[in-house]
Amino acid sequence: MNDKEIQKLRRQYSKSTLTTAAVSKDPFKQFEKWFNEVLKSGFLEPNAMTLATADISGKPSSRIVLLKGFDEKGFIFFSNYKSKKGRELEVNPQASLLFYWDKLERQVRIEGKAEKLTNNESDNYFQTRPYKSRLGAWASKQSNVIESRNVIVKEFLKYMVKFRNHVPLPPDWGGYRIIPESFEFWQGRPNRLHDRIKYTKFKSGWKIERLAP
Repeated sequence: MNDKEIQKLRRQYSKSTLTTAAVSKDPFKQFEKWFNEVLKSGFLEPNAMTLATADISGKPSSRIVLLKGFDEKGFIFFSNYKSKKGRELEVNPQASLLFYWDKLERQVRIEGKAEKLTNNESDNYFQTRPYKSRLGAWASKQSNVIESRNVIVKEFLKYMVKFRNHVPLPPDWGGYRIIPESFEFWQGRPNRLHDRIKYTKFKSGWKIERLAP
């Protein structure tokens, strides 16, 4: 496929609308409403989200992670604390999340600050993971260079022998909560005149504004 063929890839968006009058005054409730609709829409990974972080110099990086919970305090995911994302969040806790649900022609952007969950919170989730996924968390020194796949397989087998039943929480593995400072809900509309509704957090509550597409 050449550049001209790629440039012709486009579609009209017409599934829904979004107005400041119609959205919830609480962005968490608005997110919950949309997320419940996503769960009914047949997405392969409905809780997949792009997590963007930056190092201390401001150099950004992004990757897909899975949302594992949310409430009025924030949005939760889990990772190795010594991974690339973990090292970046340690020196620069500012982060952003992006949910893209193409079947519904919707996006949600969330910007805020990351904080680690407590060990108890992380362990409570960790123990719900499948046995072999828990072993994988021990076996993988995430983001480190390895010589071959055989390295990680050997580590996995080593921990399978070591932890035949109970697998404890690894010391460098756990959860993060992104505490939102702003939300943006995007609904695709015809002629690229998309609806964009932004929530910004203030001491008095959430300010709701419409953005130009």
